Amino acid sequence: MADKVKKVVVLGANGTMGAGAGGVFAGSGCEVAMLARERDKAEAGVRAAQNAARAEAVSDRMTVGAYETDLQRAVGEADLVFESLAEDLALKRHFFELVDQYRRPDTIVATGSSGLSIEAMAQGRSRSFREHFLGIHMFNPPHVIVGTEVIPGKDTLAEVLRSTLAMLASRMGRKVIVSKDRPAFVGNRVGFKVLNQVAQLSAEHGVAFVDYLIGPHTGRAMAPLATIDLVGWDVHKAIVDNVHDNCPDEAHSDFKLPGFMEQGIKEGRLGDKTPEVGGFYRKKGKEVLVLDPKSGSYQPLKKPEPIVFVEKMKSLNRVGRYSDAMACLRDAKGAEAELCRRVVLGYVSYGLNRVGEVAETPRDVDIIMSYGFNWAPPTAMVDLLGAKQTIEMLSRLKLAVPACLEQAASKGAKMFAGNVLDYGRTLAA
Repeated sequence: MADKVKKVVVLGANGTMGAGAGGVFAGSGCEVAMLARERDKAEAGVRAAQNAARAEAVSDRMTVGAYETDLQRAVGEADLVFESLAEDLALKRHFFELVDQYRRPDTIVATGSSGLSIEAMAQGRSRSFREHFLGIHMFNPPHVIVGTEVIPGKDTLAEVLRSTLAMLASRMGRKVIVSKDRPAFVGNRVGFKVLNQVAQLSAEHGVAFVDYLIGPHTGRAMAPLATIDLVGWDVHKAIVDNVHDNCPDEAHSDFKLPGFMEQGIKEGRLGDKTPEVGGFYRKKGKEVLVLDPKSGSYQPLKKPEPIVFVEKMKSLNRVGRYSDAMACLRDAKGAEAELCRRVVLGYVSYGLNRVGEVAETPRDVDIIMSYGFNWAPPTAMVDLLGAKQTIEMLSRLKLAVPACLEQAASKGAKMFAGNVLDYGRTLAA
């Protein structure tokens, strides 16, 4: 079945992810019908796919259309319908009702949702629809970031799941994991816990300071608040609100959106997508301004005073001495080091505690955080510190100790099963 997907329909082709996914499908050899509310919007999606791929040839396998005039025909011919509409459950359900009417019995239907319930989206649909329905969550931009989560529903046929995994991995070169149907799935559940925790800390410590303290030296390609600006404050809010409302777990309070972000969103402050208004950062000509969360005003960005252990970690990472860098974090003294440890070890704790609940294995968490977020895999960080020392640090910080970590420590076993490049490529910046 993996090779049988020849024709793909993208709903929401003018959105960032719709255009990006359309380019990925076209690049794998599929004929892609790009649909939007209006034909010119679909054409804009094709241009966006071309620009992302830096190849006009991408459009050779694309056609455009509008929902009102082209949905029935396109869906009726499709082997796969990929929905990439706004994160609005009612809107998605409306379109799935139409797709259910027009699709062939063997057509696979996938949602690109970043965390809405698969079961809720499929509720009320035909048995055939539910058996061929699942989530395919790509990360932005999908032509660069190859991490992908596939989320089956309770009625998804095993063969549909297997063929989708094979198609994504073999034909499209994706790094794929299977996630359980929980809010935000694996990647966003773990990643946005950290991002929102840092956003909360910025209200007290300042934007520039926390982005410096929890910067790339702690295992991420970009500083956290700059990442939120890239994602968009509105998207960030949708994800953390979903988890906060539906997952009363050990980090529940970390998903509470800060009040200054709530207010900023009301005022149209969405990050990079609103350059005139800004987000945590805003450009004024060549000058970079930074938000003061307390006042809502912007001031010229000033680099924080260097912190010894941060600068030492940067230097060690640059030459590949990752174990020494983590030892530096472990042994550093003072409130700043303790704050950094709480965020970094919180990531390890929360990520590996999702094993069994959302992810099947620690390796799945590693894959999606490395190839979806471009963050250091949690188990690699454990191995660099040592399992027993990691447990001691978590216990001292009063953070939950994951069962898989306790098992590794009891056996004296390494946890990281991936390539060292999965770790090093995020830390060498």
